[in-house]
Amino acid sequence: MSLSAGLTVAQVSHAYGSFIAAREINLIARPGEVHCLLGPSGSGKSTLLRLIAGLESLQQGRIEIAGKEVAGPTVHLSPEQRSVGFVFQDYALFPHLDVRRNIAFGMPRGPQDRQRERVRELLARVGMSDYESAMPHTLSGGQQQRVALARALASEPAVMLLDEPFSGLDARLRRDVRQTTLDILHATDVATLMVTHDPQEALAAGDVLSVIQAGRIVQTGVPSEVYQCSASQAIAEVFGPVNRLTGEVRNGRIATSCGTLSSPPLEDGSAVEILVRPESIELYRQPAAGSVAAKISSVGQEGALLRLTVMRDDGGESEVHDLARQPWRKGDEVFLTCNQGAAIIHPLSH
Repeated sequence: MSLSAGLTVAQVSHAYGSFIAAREINLIARPGEVHCLLGPSGSGKSTLLRLIAGLESLQQGRIEIAGKEVAGPTVHLSPEQRSVGFVFQDYALFPHLDVRRNIAFGMPRGPQDRQRERVRELLARVGMSDYESAMPHTLSGGQQQRVALARALASEPAVMLLDEPFSGLDARLRRDVRQTTLDILHATDVATLMVTHDPQEALAAGDVLSVIQAGRIVQTGVPSEVYQCSASQAIAEVFGPVNRLTGEVRNGRIATSCGTLSSPPLEDGSAVEILVRPESIELYRQPAAGSVAAKISSVGQEGALLRLTVMRDDGGESEVHDLARQPWRKGDEVFLTCNQGAAIIHPLSH
């Protein structure tokens, strides 16, 4: 697993005493691509960033940047030799330096005129041209984040590492700053690895998404694939609640307590697990093909979304999310079906 450019992480494991922080991690970020690493605190995200940046000595595996091995059994290049830009969660701007000198700090030595020109180019790119002389404490969180990005880009790195870069911003500003940052990173053709604990951010920001749990990457794919075809219930639940059903394949069909589904290519009699997200269950006032009867037991409003709990005739409960297309009320008798294309079906091992 090697690339002529970008980032390659191969069979990387790392431990702190008896605690294993990274377990045989394989990961690739290609030039111009944003690879999001999604996981909770303590899952190994920050450890991996530190290993890639050279802030920790690699114990096992190999790391390549732009086709060059920077860490391995016999290699450990220092951080400044790795062609890596790093944007920290708290931005880590130098409080005693103005914006221009913060950005210039990461540049190679050269003529002063050229440095000033390059700083102005970077400030224009991040939309901060009017703040060259500003001190960090006078800037908003979003402005500081943009300066931190410009400083990280100043050395023209092959790989950019982003450590929860938008977590300190309010929701609306976070979306705007994130999109500006992603546009810049795509335009520079840098390979980016961004870590986050926010599943919605990972889905929105990543060209590729890896889910990490207990130091191990458990699934990698384009965001829509990881969301719609989660490899396990644990992975599916990273992105929100799921309804877990079981069933058995009979003549290419699976009868479930949320309706009847077509089966993937499985032998007759195969036991299966079906994971259904709340937004993939549809409610009707009248029976529909393959529907099952239920009664609404609770209703909660969240913006335009209704969060419903329905009690099925078999005694089980399902969570349903509906865009308030109808005025559902507690106690309403309904019929529900599962959206076939959104059901995640796995064979159950015996």
